[in-house]
Amino acid sequence: MSVTAETAPAAPSGHAGRRGHPWLTLISVALGVIMVGLDGSVVAIANPAIGEDLGASLSQLQWITNAYLLTLGVTLILAGKLGDRYGRRLMFLIGVVGFGLASAGIGLIGSTTGVIALRVVQGAFGALLMPNSLAILRATFPPEKLNMAIGIWGGSSAISVALGPIVGGLLVEHVSWESVFFLNLPIAAIALVIGAAVLAESRSNAEHHADFPGIALLAAGLFALVFGLIKAQEWGWGSARTLGLLAGGIVLLVAFGLVEARTRFALLPMRLFRNRSLSIGTGTILVGFLGMFGVLFFLTLYLQNVHGYSPVQAGVRLLPLSISMMFGSPLGGVLTEKLGPRPPLVAGLALLGAALLLMTGLEPDSSYGSLWPPLVMVGLGLGLVITASAEAIVGNAPVDDAGVASGLQSTAIQVGGVMGTAILGSILAGKVGSVLFEKLTGAGVPAPVARQLEGAKELVGQGAAPVQGVPANLQSAVVTGSHEAFMAGLHTAMLVGGILALLAAGAALFVQRTENPGAAGVAAS
Repeated sequence: MSVTAETAPAAPSGHAGRRGHPWLTLISVALGVIMVGLDGSVVAIANPAIGEDLGASLSQLQWITNAYLLTLGVTLILAGKLGDRYGRRLMFLIGVVGFGLASAGIGLIGSTTGVIALRVVQGAFGALLMPNSLAILRATFPPEKLNMAIGIWGGSSAISVALGPIVGGLLVEHVSWESVFFLNLPIAAIALVIGAAVLAESRSNAEHHADFPGIALLAAGLFALVFGLIKAQEWGWGSARTLGLLAGGIVLLVAFGLVEARTRFALLPMRLFRNRSLSIGTGTILVGFLGMFGVLFFLTLYLQNVHGYSPVQAGVRLLPLSISMMFGSPLGGVLTEKLGPRPPLVAGLALLGAALLLMTGLEPDSSYGSLWPPLVMVGLGLGLVITASAEAIVGNAPVDDAGVASGLQSTAIQVGGVMGTAILGSILAGKVGSVLFEKLTGAGVPAPVARQLEGAKELVGQGAAPVQGVPANLQSAVVTGSHEAFMAGLHTAMLVGGILALLAAGAALFVQRTENPGAAGVAAS
């Protein structure tokens, strides 16, 4: 059967043409994406200053990041559905206003508990903003221009990733950690003014009813799964709590799928997954961001702890990844338009996999010349994957389901990011622990002291600071051993990530081009 689809508003000429004008619309939604992207990348830089100023513990600092990730991951699909039902422009503008106000509140609240609570609020409003920005593009741009628009949309995200560590480091060092969050206020104000003037409203024409069982099951399932991944490194992958959360999350998500398959007004229609390209596209974007977040997490540690760079210096050295991603996303749009999503997906994932495998050759004394080429490969590859996966996912969904399909893509990105830091991080931590003990005892450090230091991952790159319980003549051996242990863990994590990316490239060979690029739909049942 055919699907009742809304029509993309045409851009009239003259002064009245501002409302619904495709390229002005792109500017507005790109500003929103930049705001969310900046916030995600600057918080890591601000965390040490927040901890010192507010007296936050390590666990509380982790929750400043994780509370945002959890809320975002749990609510993205629901936010996309709300946009389909009540209007994507409305939900986007609410997201912009709410995100900006929550950011201001974080800078003013003055307590760790308040910061964590407002990070939850940020996550909820960020969820309203992200999927509806992509759905607005789907409803506004003509099919032949959509992939280029998505490429620029992805490039704007890369700009925020590139600027985040540098801008955040400068603000923390020379102003205050609060200024990192106040930075969102002018961006939100500009995005709101432009958005209110140029965005045209679009919503699904299909009949909608609240799917409360679906909402509850999806939220609970994603919460259990993401929380389990986040805490696995602390609790251990074999602990009863970790296994219980992961198993419970999987069971709840399976129950969600069974309920949705039998619900007329489903939160996430299971019929979407009958399209092979949509399903594979969701998996490939998850693996792509698993690799990228793993790279950013590990290389930040590598540059700061092993090479001794400051946060700003480390951010500058990661620029090749962000800049190449900024160019890779529009290139992905052009290639997807000409060739369909399969070639850029395969090429992008192959580049990512090859780059991760190249990083297994890094050593503590490796020059920057060994690092920047794989960073460029990661950025180009991920830029291709972002645009092509959007076509595979959003382009294969009916226009009426554009919001929920965009939410599905955004959820895959967030879950992939959590998996990248949690799974690959646990692989690194486990390898570091075993190799560190071997290196320390081999250098003459007493076994009881070496065993005590085995789990001290912060020891990596400690530099000249003395390590308690270790004789002075063995201090340098401890630092050298910690560096070698970290590199062994890094190599193992990059190997696993590279293999996963290459396997995903193989799966992407089965993605098909939509018959009507940018506007193809799945037949409604």
